[in-house]
Amino acid sequence: MSKFLSSLSKTVHASFALTILLFLLLFFLNGGIVYDTLFWSWLCRFVHVIFAIMWIGLLWYFNFIQIPNMAKIPDDQKPAIGKVIAPAALFYFRWAAFLTILSGLILALLNGYLYDAITLSIYSGITKHTAIGIGMWLGMIMAFNVWFIIWPCQKRALGIIDCTPDKKVKSTQLAIIFSRVNTILSLPMLFSMVAAQNLY
Repeated sequence: MSKFLSSLSKTVHASFALTILLFLLLFFLNGGIVYDTLFWSWLCRFVHVIFAIMWIGLLWYFNFIQIPNMAKIPDDQKPAIGKVIAPAALFYFRWAAFLTILSGLILALLNGYLYDAITLSIYSGITKHTAIGIGMWLGMIMAFNVWFIIWPCQKRALGIIDCTPDKKVKSTQLAIIFSRVNTILSLPMLFSMVAAQNLY
């Protein structure tokens, strides 16, 4: 068992297999599977939540663990973070951000409230759509920060692209500032999403 669990790919595949078995069991108990809009909406929401957990989890990892503890790491060990850990984490971080937004927009389209949410329900006055719209806009701002500010700065800070030492320091500082901006926005974003599903 330990040999099986030592492999990440086998562990992830086992998780998917258990999820599929649970899916089949629950749908069998519910009288079968109907591939209608409700089904695709559910599937899209499931995917949306998976990517959102990865995205916000990594955002909080950077802000609560990696950034505050970098000063405590001996200088001879820091290259392991900068050359191995951070680039891998940033890969999943930026693509999870993109896929969270994409799946969220598809979900809103499938459920018929995309336009109303994007316009913050100014025309219809549906509070639920205003709440989900606020969450969507905060998420899109955060994803923009990830792709167009944090990631370019991190490429310079980590030495993925060449730059002057001064530019490297400034890029590191800017990446941290916008990572903190996203941390500030993360709770209001999550609040808006959850409130839209449960308070209205």
